[in-house]
Amino acid sequence: MAQRNIKKECAKEALKYVKNNTTIGLGGGSTISYLIDYIQADKNLNVKVITPSYNTKLLCIQRGLDVLHTLAVDHVDVAFDGCDQVDENLYALKSGGGIHTMEKLVSHMAEEYILLVDETKFVNKLTFEHPIVLEVLEDALAYVQRELKNLGGKVVPRESSAKDGFTVSDNGNLLIDTYFEDVEDSADLEEKLSKIGGVIDTSLFTNTVTKVLVASDNGIRVISKN
Repeated sequence: MAQRNIKKECAKEALKYVKNNTTIGLGGGSTISYLIDYIQADKNLNVKVITPSYNTKLLCIQRGLDVLHTLAVDHVDVAFDGCDQVDENLYALKSGGGIHTMEKLVSHMAEEYILLVDETKFVNKLTFEHPIVLEVLEDALAYVQRELKNLGGKVVPRESSAKDGFTVSDNGNLLIDTYFEDVEDSADLEEKLSKIGGVIDTSLFTNTVTKVLVASDNGIRVISKN
């Protein structure tokens, strides 16, 4: 018996939220790749795409989808993305790709911002086992590190074995991983981090997610914002 591909099933469920003649946002990851294939295969769908992910942009172009430059777009009908973890409040944490500033911009532009996850990433409350990533102006590095420590964060400027020095975002700014323990109020923490001078944005999303599609062997659960 063939093994179920729950990521593919999640992408097929997400396709139901894509309407003809709309502009959609697409993040990165394998589930998004499956969604791109479904969109390309549906001859009744004509959509335009914006994406913060280079790999997604390349795949869309290869599949013949119309990719727009984000600077020319002021409204997105629906956007899809993944995350490291999301909870019952629809608070989400993203960290891996270092493109969260653009991802968050797309989430603000979108009428619907839908996360596609498997059940291991859906929790009652964010655990913060993954770091919050901050995109930071280079000149603000020391100041931001001090403020993060004052908030109880353990600060680790991101580095790569493939590059000497700090990892730099696509926007030319520094990326800082910050670990927190025993966070009581995720929304309050995001607000405090965003107010630090020199912080461009954070990978903690507490006010833009509208739905989460949770995939498991038992099917797809749709969690909507109350």
